[in-house]
This record gives sequence, structure tokens and C-alpha cells, in this order.
Amino acid sequence: MTVPLDDESAPRPEPPVPPAPPARRQLYDAYVQTIVDMVYSAECEITSVASLKAQIEIIPCKVCGDKSSGVHYGVITCEGCKGFFRRSQSSVVNYQCPRAKACTVDRVNRNRCQYCRLQKCLRLGMSRDAVKFGRMSKKQREKVEDEVRYHRAQQRAQSETAPDSSVFDQQTPSSSDQLQYGSYGYTSEVGGYGPASHGYSGYGQVATHAAMQYDISADYVDYVDSTTAYDPRPTPGTPSVDAAATESPLMPSAVTTDPAQISELLSKTIADAHARTCLFTLEHIHDMFRKPQDLSKLIYYKDMAHEELWLECAQKLTTVIQQIIEFAKMVPGFMKLHQDDQIVLLKAGSFELAILRMSRYYDLSQNCVLYAETMLPQEAFYTNETAEMRLVNLVFDFARSIAEMKLTETELALYSAVVLLSPDRPGLKGLAEITRLSQAVQRALRIEMDRTHPQPIKGDVTVCDAMLAKIPVLRDLSMLHMDALAKFKRSTPHLEFPALHKELFSVDS
Repeated sequence: MTVPLDDESAPRPEPPVPPAPPARRQLYDAYVQTIVDMVYSAECEITSVASLKAQIEIIPCKVCGDKSSGVHYGVITCEGCKGFFRRSQSSVVNYQCPRAKACTVDRVNRNRCQYCRLQKCLRLGMSRDAVKFGRMSKKQREKVEDEVRYHRAQQRAQSETAPDSSVFDQQTPSSSDQLQYGSYGYTSEVGGYGPASHGYSGYGQVATHAAMQYDISADYVDYVDSTTAYDPRPTPGTPSVDAAATESPLMPSAVTTDPAQISELLSKTIADAHARTCLFTLEHIHDMFRKPQDLSKLIYYKDMAHEELWLECAQKLTTVIQQIIEFAKMVPGFMKLHQDDQIVLLKAGSFELAILRMSRYYDLSQNCVLYAETMLPQEAFYTNETAEMRLVNLVFDFARSIAEMKLTETELALYSAVVLLSPDRPGLKGLAEITRLSQAVQRALRIEMDRTHPQPIKGDVTVCDAMLAKIPVLRDLSMLHMDALAKFKRSTPHLEFPALHKELFSVDS
């Protein structure tokens, strides 16, 4: 009998796989599970970090109180303080504080003392070697989440007690709501003011020490770096909007549509904004009026070179305009306007509002203005240019005419807001909104002036009518300033003006 050979077409059974040692199998399964867990954990971490980063922006900057943008150098800060700390790490930096090394650092005056700002950054733990955001410990993350919930609760409480008037609606811009033009920009950075800083003296005075001068370019970058709605924090001695809303019968916590109540609250809010953004109180200014005149400073300014005088005045003007920008952002309704309209109104009105603020520093008895800690007549600013001399004369005449009206601080604040919110500026888009807001402020101004200046000036012409009639003169002064500036820049193209000054008074626009 023949035994058949193996048929290659017939299926062959698979050889048995020897079982893996139990330890090796467990190791392999654990390895696979670890990879799966890592992938899942990474996805969750990315989602969690992104979510927490979005939430963390509700927490104000730990350094200055502005709107934060995340954790930078180990601390929750805004983009402005992040950039400042980065610049401060340069080996050439040597900040000095000319006061007691105890300056207040907040959203408005954070650039006034770089030394104190840096020390606050370091006290809070900012460091180039700080742990990055995504590597927070569980305890740190829970602490941040608790703080996020706290700030959200505060926001809800504020929104529930806010007056139901569109003039006072609070804007909540996103991190991209930045008002930019040219290479710089302006955003809704606002903050509370304490008492007037004595690091400044006189109309637009800035400290002469290099370490105390405003870092204008850095400050303007800070403006781009932040977006914060109006925060009515009280100034010492000044009732805040919140206080008015809760303590005054004129501003109940319930809905109000009474025009008289709205005008009253509008007056208080704008007056508060004005008080927060003036470098000196009237009492301090009047004390300076009584000091003997420093003849050496008078001679110094009279003998100052033409180019040096322009730059000196531009620097002082820039400091004042920085305060004016803060004032504008605290005017109810301003931050709700279209971003382009905000820029148009600021560019067109900043010089005019600076003249109005100059009237606070004008002493009628001496026909001088308080400037750089001394009383200077208009002749101290004369040059050989006829157009410039005419501008100086007209600016002084206008400041004198406003000083002669004996306006209260509230009236000057409301009048400044009326000038700022002029709906006839070229290039505006939201005319209906601006007109409505302007009319509301004018009503408040008229009510205030009828109360404090009941007697007409002549016939039936009231003080308010006379003030409103002066607005076209302000426009003419603004145009004269631009013409004189353009002519000066053509003759001295090598001179470098402060960044904010260049943007607001661009002779090319």
C-alpha cells in the first residue's frame, strides 16, 4: 500500500503560538494603555488649558489691574505689563524712583514710575524663569478657577444693579477690540485715579529726570495691549457712580428712564471722570498762583531755542492728552461708539480739550499760566514765526475767556464732554449714536449751568449759550495749531516728536 505524499494544496494548520510569559504580557498591555492615556490626557489638557486661558482673562492684571491676557512670566498680567517686564530685563535698565519708592501702580499711572512698577512685578513673582502657563499644578489651577468664579460673581452683581439706560450701558469688548491707526493704537484702558500726583507740576508738567519722563512709545503700546470697560472706582473724597447709584434717591437700583435722573447721574459720572484725570486739584493750583514768580525760569523759557521750545511744549501737551484720553474713556457711552469714531473724536478734539484744561491753570490777576512750577506770560512762548505767535496769543485769549466764566469743575467737565462728542466731525460713521449722546450731555450741561449761573450774560443769552457759541473758536485754534505744526515739521524734519503726539497730530492725515 502506497502512502500518499503531502498535498501542497491542502490547508496546513498554524503552528501553536507559545504563550507569552505573564510578566511580559502585562508590561506590553500597560505600555499600550499608557500611550492611550497620554494621548487622551494631552487632548484633555489642551482643551482644559485653552478653556482656562479664556476664563483667566476675567481676572484683572495683578500688577496694574487692567484686563489680563493670561499668565506671563508666572503671573496673571495684561499685555502691557508683560511687555514692560520683558523690556525691564535689559542689562541697560536702571530705574530710579524720585519719591519714597511707594508709588501707586494702576492702569492709569503705571508708566509714571518704572522703578515701582518693576518692584511690584518682582514682588508678585514675575520671573523669566517662571513656570509656563500650561504646567500649572492642580492646586494652582483650582485657585485660579476659584478666582475666576469670584470675578464672575462680581460682574453679575454689578450688572444686576446697573441703571437701565443705554447711555450707561457697560461695554465688554473682546481682546481684539483695539482701536489702531498707524503703527500705534488706542484701546479701552481706563482706571481709577487717586489724589493728583505731585510728580507733576503745573500745566502738563513732567519730571525733568530721565527716569521719571513718560515712556510715550511704551505707553502707547500699552494702550494697544489692553481692553477694559469703564471701572468707576471711587477717588478719595469723590463719590463714585456706584455710590451714587446705591445711596442717592436720584439713582435707584431699579430701572430709571427719567431724563432728570439720567442727567444728574451723567453729570456726576463725567465730573468724577474729570476729577480722576486732572493732574492737580484747583486748591493746589491756586496755592501755586500765590507763590513768588521764578524769574530765572521765565528767562530760561524766553531764551529757549525754537526747536527746543516746540519739543518741550509737545512733551507737556502729550502728557495732558494722555489724561484726556482716559477722561474720554470714562465718559458714559463713549466706549460703545464705533472704534473708528472714537479715534476720530479723540484726534479732532484732544487739542481743544487741552486748551480747556489750560484754563484751570490761568491766573486772571497775573495774566499768566502755571507752567513747570512757575507763572509764565504768553510772551514766554513767543517765537520769530508770525503764525506761531498768533497761535499763542489766541490760545491764551481763549483760556482767559474760559477762566473769566468762573466755571465749576463739573461744568468744565461737562463742557469738555460736549466738545469731545461733537457729531459734526468729518469722517464719523455712527452719527445717530454720537448725536444722541451729545444731546444727553448738553442737557446735563444746561441743567447744571442754569442751576449755578441762573443770571443771563446779556439779554436772554445764558452762560450755557455763550459757552456753546465758543466751540467754533476752538475748531479754529485746532486748525491753526495743525498749520503751525506742519510748517515747523517741514523746516525741521529731523526732529522726533513723542509717539502719541505724532499719531494724534499727523500732518499727513
